[in-house]
Formats: sequence, C-alpha cells, structure tokens
Amino acid sequence: MSDMKYTNDHEWIKVDGDAALIGITTYARHALGDLVFLELPEIGRKVNKGDDFAVVESVKAASEIYSPVSGEIVAVNDNLADNLDDLKEDLDKGWIVKIKMDDPGEADGLMDKSGYDSYTEGLE
Repeated sequence: MSDMKYTNDHEWIKVDGDAALIGITTYARHALGDLVFLELPEIGRKVNKGDDFAVVESVKAASEIYSPVSGEIVAVNDNLADNLDDLKEDLDKGWIVKIKMDDPGEADGLMDKSGYDSYTEGLE
C-alpha cells in the first residue's frame, strides 16, 4: 500500500497508469462511526479535482467524498451499498470509484502514508 496517496479530506488514491481507485481512509471511516448509507455516482460522470462525487452517511452526519484528481468515473463499487463495513483502505473491497484521469500528474502532490499519518496525528 506504499504507493497510495492521501488527501487532507481523508480520501486515498491508488494510481495505476492513467486510472485511479479512490476511497476513504480508515481514519475517516472510524471518525464517521456507524455508517448507514452510501450515495454512489453515475459511471461516465466527469469530475474535477476537488469535486464531491459521493456522499457517505453515518448516524452522526453526512459527509461528501471529494475527488483528488480530475477525470471520468469508469467504474463504481456497487458492492459497498450492502457492505458499508468494507469502506476503508482495502484495495479489493474498499474502493468507491475508479477514475480515468485527465492528468495523472495531479496525484503527485498528495501525501504519502507517513505524511498522512503525521497529518492525522495532529488532528487528535
């Protein structure tokens, strides 16, 4: 998982060529508490870096999930709707969308795992 990158908004991204899997971090998942609903986007939707593309609802609050890169949503993880506990840093089960990136270089400025860990330690 060392090639994953992280955002200040607690999304993770795993880049593979011009495609990227995107999900929310385990930190975010724990902060949200008990999840009740995940609103997934449509395949084919274009997103810009920073756009929200999904909403996850917990018993505490609803939170937007933001795209760390610009591109087109080419796959959506429909399995999450019935398995919200899978929503974490798990490449096999926990990804929310797959995006075909307009510019793979957009991901370069994001935090690596150690940077993200330091960032979240500062939030506690």
